Amino acid sequence: MKIIVVAAFAALFLASCVAPTPYNSLEPIPGSITYNGQPRTKLKKAPIGSTLHNNFYGPFGERIEETYMIMPDRSLKLVARRRQRIGLYD
Repeated sequence: MKIIVVAAFAALFLASCVAPTPYNSLEPIPGSITYNGQPRTKLKKAPIGSTLHNNFYGPFGERIEETYMIMPDRSLKLVARRRQRIGLYD
């Protein structure tokens, strides 16, 4: 019985050591600029911290607008995503 209790506490302790992913982090989806990793070209003239938008249609016909921020290493970070349903009578 003691072994089971010790094993349960050890499992709880190890589970708490895993770093959770932030709730506000967005994962790229098909159509996102960073879906298959960072683009090969870097935005050299754009100021660091500036934003850019990407518009595309999702797999279910919804219009998706994503906002990216240019990071100091010139990579893109997905900071916002907005979906808009487009129906037949909209």
